[in-house]
Amino acid sequence: MKTGIPAALAAGLLIGAIAASHAKLPAPPAKSDAEKAVEAEKAAAAKVKDAELNTKYQDKAVANYKKNKGIEEPKPAPASQSGKK
Repeated sequence: MKTGIPAALAAGLLIGAIAASHAKLPAPPAKSDAEKAVEAEKAAAAKVKDAELNTKYQDKAVANYKKNKGIEEPKPAPASQSGKK
């Protein structure tokens, strides 16, 4: 008798979980053109910021690699004076 109640309770919870997982949510309301424009602007700004951060941290990683490997940056060659005598 003691095993019947927990089994029935577990079965009821399982049936409830299955029913809840099959439920559908209502469709979100349609967005106006202004809301779409604001959302696109935010996405573009986030993309630009991510690109800048990516470049910054790539440069930082390269500098760290060169520092730890002992690689020196090539120094610019001085301007040649071949035209002057």
